Amino acid sequence: MSALASGPQTISIHVPFQITKRGGRKEMVLPAGSHPQRPRTDNTVVKALGRAFRWKRMLEAGSYSSVTELAEKEGIGMSYLTRVLRMTLLAPDIIEAILDGRQGDGIDLTTLANPFPTEWEAQRRHFSSEAAS
Repeated sequence: MSALASGPQTISIHVPFQITKRGGRKEMVLPAGSHPQRPRTDNTVVKALGRAFRWKRMLEAGSYSSVTELAEKEGIGMSYLTRVLRMTLLAPDIIEAILDGRQGDGIDLTTLANPFPTEWEAQRRHFSSEAAS
């Protein structure tokens, strides 16, 4: 007697995973040791980085005399502008990882909006501990 003749069989598969928010989207994160995920660029962080460097160029070029004037002309809050502008202080390898989608789960717009060290080696330690928590 064949397996089909005896009726359908049920197979259960358990896949442990976690759902996290990244850039306003939900993303599935597999447990450590599982197959590596392909790099995924966080467009929200990339856009914020672009704004930060654009604003920095505008200030350095003298287009605006202060961050207060720039915030007013851009129609955004001073607090938001300064938090995003701080991203221009990130170590080049951290910026490259963000642009390549290799930044890990510990680096998102919320994390980058919080104070972080300005010294690059300290940033690497800070953000690697963020990813671990």
